[in-house]
Amino acid sequence: MRICYLHQYFKTPSMSGGTRSYEMARRLVAAGHEVTMVTSDPSPRADGGTRITREEGIEVHWIPVPYSNSMSYPRRVRAFLSFAMRAARVASAIPCDVVFATSTPLTIALPAARAASRHRVPLVFEVRDLWPALPVAMGALRNPLLRRAARRLERFAYARSTRVVALSPGMRVGIEAAGFPGDRIATIPNGADLELFARRPEEGRAFRREHGIPQDAVTVLYAGTFGRINGVDHLVQIARELSGDPRVHFLLVGEGFERERVERAAAEAGVLGRTLTLLPALPKSEVRRAFWASEVATSLFIPLPEMEANSANKFFDGLSAGCCLAINYGGWHEQLLAEHDAGFRLPRDPAAAAALLREWCGRPQRLEEAGRNARRLAEERFSRDRLAGELEGVLVDAVEAHRSASRRRG
Repeated sequence: MRICYLHQYFKTPSMSGGTRSYEMARRLVAAGHEVTMVTSDPSPRADGGTRITREEGIEVHWIPVPYSNSMSYPRRVRAFLSFAMRAARVASAIPCDVVFATSTPLTIALPAARAASRHRVPLVFEVRDLWPALPVAMGALRNPLLRRAARRLERFAYARSTRVVALSPGMRVGIEAAGFPGDRIATIPNGADLELFARRPEEGRAFRREHGIPQDAVTVLYAGTFGRINGVDHLVQIARELSGDPRVHFLLVGEGFERERVERAAAEAGVLGRTLTLLPALPKSEVRRAFWASEVATSLFIPLPEMEANSANKFFDGLSAGCCLAINYGGWHEQLLAEHDAGFRLPRDPAAAAALLREWCGRPQRLEEAGRNARRLAEERFSRDRLAGELEGVLVDAVEAHRSASRRRG
């Protein structure tokens, strides 16, 4: 099966960011399929042309359209549209049996639909966030015309899709509510990189030495994007409440629109460089050492009900690394932690959150037990190998259904 895979934010383990598409694609290649990835180029050529590389058997077409989470919303929209136009031309020239496109952004549906139509093959669409519901809730789409256009694009994406992949049960509900048939939706969440994140305590201790983190402190990690929606300053507020407690150290790793504001807040709170360490974004192959150096891994969002359906990479990385998980939102992640005794939910109030964290940190055996339960949950429910097999089944099913329909028409 020849798969044309479109993802604007494709990352390899040598780059910072989520690697779901890389991990899925390389497993599809290992299963005997031909995978061609169309993505944006973080290191564009001087001549502005598209470059082609091979990554673990994946042919990757890197289109020079700059994008960063630190961009303003108008600049992001321009990047989305520019990539959509250029990706349509590239993808339409790639022979394939199925087009697989993953959002966000939702504009990825435009080049995907164009390529599927050009090659007369099925389109499988993956939903990583419920757009446009999420940007509307955040206030990013205030213009009524833009909201209407976004909803039309959502309907367009589903109307052109043979199958849809949702990354969480809540996303599945939202897709069904938009009118897509439930029997054509597969729920395949973000996965656990079990081998990559298998805990190496000695590497964790070495990471602490390199960055001046006390060996005897409980380290609370945030590793991910510093975006508006993440609300990383919540950890700074908790760190301020715990600034007199040497048993707890906070480690924040990443980049994004809110990075400078978080750094200023930490400096003003008097915790930066004392009980809080701030590091730039690290490639996946290196960020795992930060997880190994930490007892508690966090996943954070501002208080938006729409985010309770999220499937954050950092949550699954924490499970894989055998960390106790601490999150500050409800939804299916909170239910998983409660059912498997793998972590806890932080209150929104910084003083209450600090008190709960202090309680957990005072019980090291309890933290270790939660970490073991987290790793067990990753192994039993979220193995990347098993989830990649499920995705392969969805793609094969879409191709077979399309060919059967074509025969009936013919």
